[in-house]
Amino acid sequence: MLYLQATNLEKKYGNRHIVKGIDLEIKDNEILGVIGPNGAGKSTCLELLIGLKERDGGTIQYFLEDFKENIGVQLQASSFFPGLSVSENLKLFGAFYKRNVNKYELNDILLKCRLTESANTEASKLSGGQQKRLAIAITLIHQPKLIFLDEPTAALDPISRKEIQALIRQVNNEGRTVVFTSHDMEEVGHIADRIIFINKGKIICEGEPKILIAEHEVTNLESLYIKLVSKEGVEC
Repeated sequence: MLYLQATNLEKKYGNRHIVKGIDLEIKDNEILGVIGPNGAGKSTCLELLIGLKERDGGTIQYFLEDFKENIGVQLQASSFFPGLSVSENLKLFGAFYKRNVNKYELNDILLKCRLTESANTEASKLSGGQQKRLAIAITLIHQPKLIFLDEPTAALDPISRKEIQALIRQVNNEGRTVVFTSHDMEEVGHIADRIIFINKGKIICEGEPKILIAEHEVTNLESLYIKLVSKEGVEC
Protein backbone atom coordinates (compact mmCIF):
# COMPACT_ATOMS: atom_id res chain seq x y z
CA MET A 1 0.00 0.00 0.00
CA LEU A 2 1.27 3.46 -0.92
CA TYR A 3 1.08 6.34 1.53
CA LEU A 4 2.48 8.92 -0.87
CA GLN A 5 3.61 9.23 -4.48
CA ALA A 6 5.55 12.23 -5.78
CA THR A 7 6.16 12.87 -9.47
CA ASN A 8 8.65 15.32 -11.00
CA LEU A 9 9.07 17.43 -7.85
CA GLU A 10 10.78 20.78 -8.42
CA LYS A 11 12.01 23.49 -6.06
CA LYS A 12 13.99 26.64 -6.89
CA TYR A 13 15.38 29.53 -4.87
CA GLY A 14 16.14 32.25 -7.37
CA ASN A 15 18.72 30.82 -9.75
CA ARG A 16 19.39 27.82 -7.50
CA HIS A 17 17.62 24.64 -8.59
CA ILE A 18 17.45 22.60 -5.35
CA VAL A 19 15.09 19.75 -6.29
CA LYS A 20 15.17 18.66 -9.92
CA GLY A 21 12.40 16.36 -11.04
CA ILE A 22 12.30 13.85 -8.19
CA ASP A 23 9.97 10.85 -8.38
CA LEU A 24 9.47 8.78 -5.24
CA GLU A 25 7.08 6.61 -3.29
CA ILE A 26 6.59 6.03 0.42
CA LYS A 27 5.07 2.69 1.34
CA ASP A 28 3.16 1.26 4.25
CA ASN A 29 5.23 -0.13 7.16
CA GLU A 30 8.72 0.52 5.81
CA ILE A 31 11.80 2.36 7.03
CA LEU A 32 13.04 4.58 4.23
CA GLY A 33 16.47 6.14 4.52
CA VAL A 34 17.17 9.29 2.49
CA ILE A 35 20.90 9.87 2.04
CA GLY A 36 23.23 12.16 0.14
CA PRO A 37 25.80 14.96 0.59
CA ASN A 38 25.10 18.21 2.43
CA GLY A 39 23.14 20.55 0.18
CA ALA A 40 21.93 17.73 -2.05
CA GLY A 41 18.26 18.58 -1.52
CA LYS A 42 17.30 15.91 1.04
CA SER A 43 15.72 18.16 3.66
CA THR A 44 14.05 20.34 1.04
CA CYS A 45 12.54 17.26 -0.55
CA LEU A 46 11.10 16.13 2.80
CA GLU A 47 9.70 19.61 3.44
CA LEU A 48 7.94 19.52 0.06
CA LEU A 49 6.42 16.13 0.85
CA ILE A 50 5.25 17.28 4.28
CA GLY A 51 3.87 20.52 2.89
CA LEU A 52 6.16 22.86 4.81
CA LYS A 53 7.37 24.37 1.53
CA GLU A 54 5.50 25.06 -1.68
CA ARG A 55 6.77 23.13 -4.68
CA ASP A 56 7.55 24.88 -7.97
CA GLY A 57 6.59 21.90 -10.06
CA GLY A 58 5.40 18.31 -9.95
CA THR A 59 2.58 16.55 -8.16
CA ILE A 60 2.13 14.73 -4.86
CA GLN A 61 -0.63 12.18 -4.33
CA TYR A 62 -1.53 11.39 -0.73
CA PHE A 63 -3.17 8.01 -0.25
CA LEU A 64 -3.18 8.12 3.55
CA GLU A 65 -6.54 9.27 4.88
CA ASP A 66 -6.35 12.63 6.70
CA PHE A 67 -2.69 12.93 5.71
CA LYS A 68 -1.77 15.92 7.89
CA GLU A 69 -3.41 14.31 10.91
CA ASN A 70 -1.54 11.06 10.31
CA ILE A 71 2.04 12.31 10.06
CA GLY A 72 4.61 13.15 12.72
CA VAL A 73 7.58 15.39 11.93
CA GLN A 74 10.93 15.89 13.68
CA LEU A 75 13.09 18.52 12.04
CA GLN A 76 16.80 19.07 12.69
CA ALA A 77 16.14 21.92 15.14
CA SER A 78 13.83 20.62 17.87
CA SER A 79 11.67 23.25 19.57
CA PHE A 80 10.11 22.77 23.00
CA PHE A 81 8.02 25.17 25.03
CA PRO A 82 10.21 27.01 27.55
CA GLY A 83 9.48 26.38 31.22
CA LEU A 84 7.43 23.26 30.52
CA SER A 85 8.41 19.77 31.61
CA VAL A 86 8.68 16.74 29.36
CA SER A 87 5.15 15.61 30.28
CA GLU A 88 3.70 19.09 29.85
CA ASN A 89 5.25 19.43 26.41
CA LEU A 90 3.80 16.09 25.35
CA LYS A 91 0.33 16.99 26.61
CA LEU A 92 0.44 20.38 24.90
CA PHE A 93 1.55 18.94 21.55
CA GLY A 94 -1.17 16.33 21.91
CA ALA A 95 -3.71 19.12 22.36
CA PHE A 96 -2.60 20.63 19.04
CA TYR A 97 -3.92 17.45 17.45
CA LYS A 98 -7.10 17.65 19.57
CA ARG A 99 -5.99 14.68 21.66
CA ASN A 100 -6.53 14.64 25.39
CA VAL A 101 -3.53 12.49 26.35
CA ASN A 102 -4.50 10.44 29.40
CA LYS A 103 -2.02 9.23 32.01
CA TYR A 104 -1.86 5.72 30.52
CA GLU A 105 -0.99 7.01 27.05
CA LEU A 106 1.50 9.44 28.56
CA ASN A 107 3.19 6.76 30.66
CA ASP A 108 3.34 4.46 27.65
CA ILE A 109 5.11 6.97 25.41
CA LEU A 110 7.46 8.05 28.23
CA LEU A 111 8.42 4.41 28.74
CA LYS A 112 8.82 3.75 25.03
CA CYS A 113 11.12 6.76 24.60
CA ARG A 114 13.01 6.09 27.85
CA LEU A 115 11.90 9.38 29.39
CA THR A 116 9.99 8.13 32.45
CA GLU A 117 12.58 9.35 34.94
CA SER A 118 12.70 12.73 33.18
CA ALA A 119 8.93 13.24 32.99
CA ASN A 120 8.96 16.23 35.34
CA THR A 121 12.24 17.71 34.09
CA GLU A 122 12.11 20.96 32.14
CA ALA A 123 12.61 20.00 28.49
CA SER A 124 15.33 22.59 27.93
CA LYS A 125 17.45 20.98 30.65
CA LEU A 126 17.54 17.52 29.06
CA SER A 127 20.71 16.08 27.56
CA GLY A 128 21.11 16.02 23.78
CA GLY A 129 20.06 12.39 23.54
CA GLN A 130 17.04 12.95 25.79
CA GLN A 131 15.96 15.94 23.71
CA LYS A 132 16.12 13.83 20.55
CA ARG A 133 13.99 11.14 22.23
CA LEU A 134 11.52 13.79 23.36
CA ALA A 135 11.35 15.17 19.81
CA ILE A 136 10.47 11.68 18.56
CA ALA A 137 7.98 11.21 21.42
CA ILE A 138 6.24 14.40 20.27
CA THR A 139 5.98 13.02 16.72
CA LEU A 140 4.25 9.93 18.19
CA ILE A 141 1.87 11.64 20.62
CA HIS A 142 -1.09 11.62 18.19
CA GLN A 143 -0.33 8.05 17.00
CA PRO A 144 0.47 8.87 13.35
CA LYS A 145 0.99 6.23 10.68
CA LEU A 146 3.85 8.05 8.92
CA ILE A 147 6.83 9.71 10.63
CA PHE A 148 9.50 11.99 9.12
CA LEU A 149 12.80 12.32 11.02
CA ASP A 150 15.46 14.71 9.70
CA GLU A 151 18.87 13.53 10.96
CA PRO A 152 17.50 12.15 14.26
CA THR A 153 20.93 11.00 15.52
CA ALA A 154 23.05 13.96 14.40
CA ALA A 155 25.69 15.10 16.95
CA LEU A 156 24.83 12.33 19.43
CA ASP A 157 27.27 10.04 21.22
CA PRO A 158 27.37 6.34 20.19
CA ILE A 159 25.11 5.14 23.02
CA SER A 160 22.47 7.79 22.33
CA ARG A 161 22.61 6.97 18.59
CA LYS A 162 21.96 3.29 19.34
CA GLU A 163 19.01 4.24 21.54
CA ILE A 164 17.43 6.33 18.77
CA GLN A 165 18.05 3.59 16.21
CA ALA A 166 16.36 1.04 18.47
CA LEU A 167 13.43 3.42 18.95
CA ILE A 168 13.02 3.84 15.19
CA ARG A 169 12.96 0.08 14.73
CA GLN A 170 10.44 -0.30 17.57
CA VAL A 171 8.16 2.34 16.07
CA ASN A 172 8.29 0.52 12.73
CA ASN A 173 7.58 -2.83 14.39
CA GLU A 174 4.37 -1.27 15.72
CA GLY A 175 3.22 -0.79 12.12
CA ARG A 176 4.37 2.75 11.37
CA THR A 177 6.34 3.95 8.36
CA VAL A 178 9.48 5.95 9.14
CA VAL A 179 11.29 8.22 6.67
CA PHE A 180 14.63 9.52 7.94
CA THR A 181 17.74 11.29 6.70
CA SER A 182 21.23 10.45 7.94
CA HIS A 183 24.92 10.77 7.13
CA ASP A 184 25.77 7.67 9.15
CA MET A 185 25.93 4.87 6.57
CA GLU A 186 26.33 2.18 9.21
CA GLU A 187 23.12 3.41 10.79
CA VAL A 188 21.30 3.47 7.45
CA GLY A 189 22.46 -0.04 6.61
CA HIS A 190 21.37 -1.28 10.02
CA ILE A 191 17.80 0.03 10.09
CA ALA A 192 16.65 1.06 6.59
CA ASP A 193 14.56 -1.36 4.51
CA ARG A 194 15.04 0.85 1.45
CA ILE A 195 17.20 3.86 0.63
CA ILE A 196 16.97 6.81 -1.72
CA PHE A 197 20.26 8.52 -2.64
CA ILE A 198 19.84 12.19 -3.59
CA ASN A 199 22.62 14.25 -5.14
CA LYS A 200 22.43 17.61 -6.92
CA GLY A 201 18.66 17.61 -6.45
CA LYS A 202 18.08 14.27 -8.20
CA ILE A 203 17.65 10.66 -7.12
CA ILE A 204 20.70 8.85 -8.48
CA CYS A 205 20.17 5.50 -6.76
CA GLU A 206 17.44 3.71 -4.81
CA GLY A 207 16.59 0.26 -3.54
CA GLU A 208 17.32 -2.20 -0.76
CA PRO A 209 20.77 -1.66 0.79
CA LYS A 210 22.03 -5.23 0.30
CA ILE A 211 20.90 -5.34 -3.31
CA LEU A 212 22.49 -1.96 -4.12
CA ILE A 213 25.76 -3.01 -2.48
CA ALA A 214 25.83 -6.17 -4.62
CA GLU A 215 24.86 -4.36 -7.84
CA HIS A 216 27.61 -1.75 -7.44
CA GLU A 217 30.17 -4.36 -6.36
CA VAL A 218 31.12 -2.66 -3.10
CA THR A 219 31.37 -4.02 0.43
CA ASN A 220 29.13 -1.64 2.36
CA LEU A 221 26.98 1.49 2.10
CA GLU A 222 29.82 3.82 2.95
CA SER A 223 31.78 2.49 -0.03
CA LEU A 224 28.69 2.88 -2.20
CA TYR A 225 28.23 6.46 -0.97
CA ILE A 226 31.85 7.36 -1.78
CA LYS A 227 31.67 5.68 -5.18
CA LEU A 228 28.47 7.51 -6.19
CA VAL A 229 29.58 10.92 -4.94
CA SER A 230 32.99 10.53 -6.56
CA LYS A 231 31.29 9.71 -9.85
CA GLU A 232 28.64 12.46 -9.67
CA GLY A 233 30.54 15.13 -7.76
CA VAL A 234 28.97 17.52 -5.27
CA GLU A 235 27.15 20.72 -6.20
CA CYS A 236 27.78 23.59 -3.79
